[in-house]
Amino acid sequence: MIETLIPAEACASEAFGPDGSAVLYPQEAALVAAATNERREEFTTVRGCARRALAALGLPPAPVLPGKRNVPRWPAGVVGSMTHCSGYRAAVLARDTDLMAVGIDAEPHRPLPRGVLEAIALREELAWARTPVAGAAPFHRDRLLFSAKEAVYKTWYPLVGTELEFEDALISFHEDSPGDTLEADPGGTPAAGTRAGTFRARVLRPGTAPGGHPVTAFTGRWTVHRGLVATAITVPARPPSATAATAGRDGDTAAGTDGGVGHPGR
Repeated sequence: MIETLIPAEACASEAFGPDGSAVLYPQEAALVAAATNERREEFTTVRGCARRALAALGLPPAPVLPGKRNVPRWPAGVVGSMTHCSGYRAAVLARDTDLMAVGIDAEPHRPLPRGVLEAIALREELAWARTPVAGAAPFHRDRLLFSAKEAVYKTWYPLVGTELEFEDALISFHEDSPGDTLEADPGGTPAAGTRAGTFRARVLRPGTAPGGHPVTAFTGRWTVHRGLVATAITVPARPPSATAATAGRDGDTAAGTDGGVGHPGR
């Protein structure tokens, strides 16, 4: 699922349940020694995903330990992001010569708890999230908005190194036409209940990436599939004259001259 949201330069690994083959390094195991079984399982499985993604990059396995603000500390020369929620774990990694930053998030596709939407959404976002959606299958726009804001923060913090509140990013969404749907059955028909598209986050607080490049916007991809919402942003490593931030297979960009606090280590 997550691989449909990222460019070819990135490597992804995901799991829809416990991974009995994943093993923790002693340093990692110490972090969850007192945790619940559920927490240890998700912690272990998502690190198994990360090590498979490292292998896909041609790199040896390594422990993944939390750094400042719980941002994963990747091996030298690697950027990446991890996420986990009920029934899903994933990691996306890339070499820093290809991508400057990665932020992914996954959530269960169900409504946000009461009051959360109002706490995270700007006026325009709130109006969009509350607009009725045509179609027989439920589409919880509030959860998609939350996931996109998580992906924004998980991209922003490792890149810029400063905090970002939910209200510091204004997000707009575009849905692919049925013919552009990423998930399809073997006959090419979009899978039941699947939605996909792009999103754009305009950052309302100034920030600067390494090298002094302004970061004012991100674009990413999203999908709703198998009862899950997933979002992803990638920022390419480009010359100083190039775009500050971009994401997705379709090459959408957000010019650096254009113009939520989440859990970066999830």
